[in-house]
Amino acid sequence: MPRSVWKGPFVDGFMLKKAEKTRASGRNNEVIKIWSRRSTVLPQFVGLTFGVYNGKKHVPVSITEDMIGHKFGEFAPTRSFSSHGGDKKAVKAKG
Repeated sequence: MPRSVWKGPFVDGFMLKKAEKTRASGRNNEVIKIWSRRSTVLPQFVGLTFGVYNGKKHVPVSITEDMIGHKFGEFAPTRSFSSHGGDKKAVKAKG
């Protein structure tokens, strides 16, 4: 269920401060490390690169206009699929 419209989008305050600080310094290609996967992407973040934590490492995510309104966690998957156990033909072909 989405957040109420009258409340507005949720963004942690420190993220806004970090984004403004990075824009003011002119280092737009610098990765801003964040742990807040629940925060919403705002128009102020377009053009910046955020390192979204997925539980193991920070995944670099370059923000574009298409990402506005989505959550940061959507762009850094937390689970990685290795393979099913019964696929031995593929292993033989490799090795």
